[in-house]
Amino acid sequence: MQKYNVLVVDDEKEIRDAIEIYLKNEGVAVLKAKDGIEALEIIHENEIHLILLDVMMPRLDGIAATYKIREKKNIPIIMLSAKSEDTDKILGLQVGADDYITKPFNPMELVARVKSQLRRYVTFGTFNGGKKVIDLKGLVIDQDAKQVTIHEEVVKLTPIEYKIVELLMTHAGRVFSIDEIYERVWNEPGYNAENTVAVHIRKIREKIEIDAKNPRYLKVVWGIGYKMEK
Repeated sequence: MQKYNVLVVDDEKEIRDAIEIYLKNEGVAVLKAKDGIEALEIIHENEIHLILLDVMMPRLDGIAATYKIREKKNIPIIMLSAKSEDTDKILGLQVGADDYITKPFNPMELVARVKSQLRRYVTFGTFNGGKKVIDLKGLVIDQDAKQVTIHEEVVKLTPIEYKIVELLMTHAGRVFSIDEIYERVWNEPGYNAENTVAVHIRKIREKIEIDAKNPRYLKVVWGIGYKMEK
């Protein structure tokens, strides 16, 4: 792997140190913080390509820290938590996380997910080929700039949100099942992917639709999946 900077944020030193060992074995540079406040300071002073962020921490927890990070940065965030309930996973995704790993985690799975998110992030903004622009009645994706605009206003999307929009806009009119969206965007089998995809769809609608409850662009086809209206 190319050299990347990953920030590990956890109030337990043993977990920070263990993750550092796993990632350094893959050639990743690791920075560490014990809470959200310290993490924000490191992000301000360093180029960070991915954040592993614990949910439960003193001073500033992972949820609040994600809110702060998302105000200015689209760095991929993988949340870590001992909680395994779907509601906790959904909360993490709703505030802007890209992925979620439950403690105790398998080191190989953690490394695989980090690699997957890094691949998406570092290619965000590059495009092999000529410029390609798709305009769906005011909703525009520029695949050369990797940018989405709505009525000429730039839409701030996370890397995962961008990939979903890109998939649907480049196949406008085609219905994609939830499993297919997950497999194409996350590059993993789409088992139990419904909540994860639904949360990201809802976040995208909030950003591109005038009325998210009555979407003009991103439509649900009940019992089948989602499509981008031509």
